[in-house]
Amino acid sequence: MYQLQLKPLDKTPKYKQIVQSVIMDIERGVLKNGDHLPSISELSVEHYLARDTVEKAYRELRERGFITSVQGKGYYVESNDTSKLKILLVFNKLSSYKKIIYYAFLETLGDRATVDLQIHHYNVNLFQEIIEKNLGKYNYYVVMPHFTLDTDKAQYHAILNTIPSQELVLLDKDIPELKHDCLRVFQDFDKDIFTALEKAEDLLEKYTRLVLVLPSDANHPEELPWGFRSFCLMRNKEFSVVENAMNEVVQAGTAYVVIRETDLVELVKKIRQTSYLLGREVGIISFNETPLKELLNMTVITTDFEAMGQTAANLLLEKQRVKVKNPFYTIRRGSL
Repeated sequence: MYQLQLKPLDKTPKYKQIVQSVIMDIERGVLKNGDHLPSISELSVEHYLARDTVEKAYRELRERGFITSVQGKGYYVESNDTSKLKILLVFNKLSSYKKIIYYAFLETLGDRATVDLQIHHYNVNLFQEIIEKNLGKYNYYVVMPHFTLDTDKAQYHAILNTIPSQELVLLDKDIPELKHDCLRVFQDFDKDIFTALEKAEDLLEKYTRLVLVLPSDANHPEELPWGFRSFCLMRNKEFSVVENAMNEVVQAGTAYVVIRETDLVELVKKIRQTSYLLGREVGIISFNETPLKELLNMTVITTDFEAMGQTAANLLLEKQRVKVKNPFYTIRRGSL
């Protein structure tokens, strides 16, 4: 008879544990199509569970297409395509960069999975609603845990902790405080920008002042200015952090690190109105690579968005629960 895997000390509701156990055993081949499952009464007695708990679990498994019931005979495994995973992607927004991750993720998975996408728009309450509605309906939950800077971290940590560790994948941002032993493919925003500036140090020698143009209304990771400030302090550079380029007076000997493309356009306009040469008297480093920046000959510091999607998909398929820092690099061009 089939042996259900329940963990008495696990805080996951018992009906969810039943669902997870059956699905995992189907995926591993322990349970095969047509196998007979224990009756509701048998599971209730064997594991000291209420009948309602077992009924709820079997109902969810039937709704998700993993089992079927036959009147007078009981419950049977009915999973015609057990190799196809169901994955829920939960992004903070759908920018051009996130689309690169999304399509790389889909392409790497191929026909081995079906993927649904939802956006939480940095809103922790919307994120909670998405997870609560979909918990138990997917094999994996791939989450970008970016929220507004005033969001209580404990709130979204608690939501993430409701997702079983073997089903959770953190993407783009790591949360070291989270006790989950889950798959993580992330940027290390603090160290990444510091290392990228280090790699361009020979180009930055001619500049005495560095300016980070970082919008306060765009919910960028708070670690970004930390790495920037650390580099400037260690290299004895004068520095400042400004919200936008609108009020910036361009001065010789200044290099700008620009996050948003609208600020990049504004700075280029301002520099062209002066006698300064871009890449000599004034420098620009832009964040995140695009074909336009290559065309404009802009020096760029960027993560490899395509690699992030590919890595997450491959490790997920391999059922690995590891922490992987995504590649981050500097592209040296004429703007510095």
